[in-house]
Amino acid sequence: MTSRVSGVPDETAVLIDGPWSHRTVSAGGIRFHVVEAGTGPLVLLLHGFPQFWWAWERQITALAEAGHRAVAVDLRGYGASDKPPRGYDLLTAASDVAGLVRVLGEADAAVVGHGLGGLVGWTMSVCHPRAVRRLAALSAPHPVRLVAAALSNWHRGWAMRELLAFQAPILPERRLVADGAEAVARMLRRWSGPGWPDARTERRFREAFRIPLVAHCSLEYHRWLFRSRFRPDGYRYLRRMSEPSTVPTLYAHGTADPLVLPAAAHGLERHVRAPYRLRFVEGAGHFPHQERPDQVNALLVEWLSDDRPDT
Repeated sequence: MTSRVSGVPDETAVLIDGPWSHRTVSAGGIRFHVVEAGTGPLVLLLHGFPQFWWAWERQITALAEAGHRAVAVDLRGYGASDKPPRGYDLLTAASDVAGLVRVLGEADAAVVGHGLGGLVGWTMSVCHPRAVRRLAALSAPHPVRLVAAALSNWHRGWAMRELLAFQAPILPERRLVADGAEAVARMLRRWSGPGWPDARTERRFREAFRIPLVAHCSLEYHRWLFRSRFRPDGYRYLRRMSEPSTVPTLYAHGTADPLVLPAAAHGLERHVRAPYRLRFVEGAGHFPHQERPDQVNALLVEWLSDDRPDT
């Protein structure tokens, strides 16, 4: 662990006590911080931006109570996981998580991802299908669809504007951590529905983003998402992702999401050659699992326990 210097949080800021255990595991040559509760079939929970594992606080306990082994992960570059200089592309992130499944002693897992974590889950479903038993993606359209939706609705949703703003060097990182990471709080409020986040939630995410290197590493994913579109690696990625997934998939999206507009949720079934289910979370913004946790928990528990997920 790093130490606290001049009021800057270290990685202990994300070691939050609760009805779960913390540990560090190695996959893909780096260390990952994971939080675990319950026993049963493995469910991996992958957070989005600008967050860390604690975004799944309510899902960890609900899934554990429903008979699952719930494991929330700090993605590469986030929280108490390692922050190497490279590897912030979706193919590497998908390989990271596929490796985590094996390290956790399982052949496969149900993968639940929000935002960035949802994009990682979609990528796993095509590139590492044997590691994914089922997929649930929240507020994260299929990567091919996301590109098209962002370009066609750039003047309405926040997604393309935020993505472009993150491309400049150095300055976006400084803005994220300035004034106690006030920019993180603004994004949480701007992208959610009314009444969220509460003060405790806002404080958690602001502090986590002030851990050294987290702001930079988190933005590197967004830089790859944009810049790879003009490079051979991005072309190869989209060509690979044009292959339909063979993993049963649940997709959930908030009806009031101002970042990725709800219209982006339509047509995703064409990317899945397996049982597919679309659900909207009424009144939720970009963070439905935190804004409407009971509703999302019910969707996830039903999806994961349904022996015939074809409706």
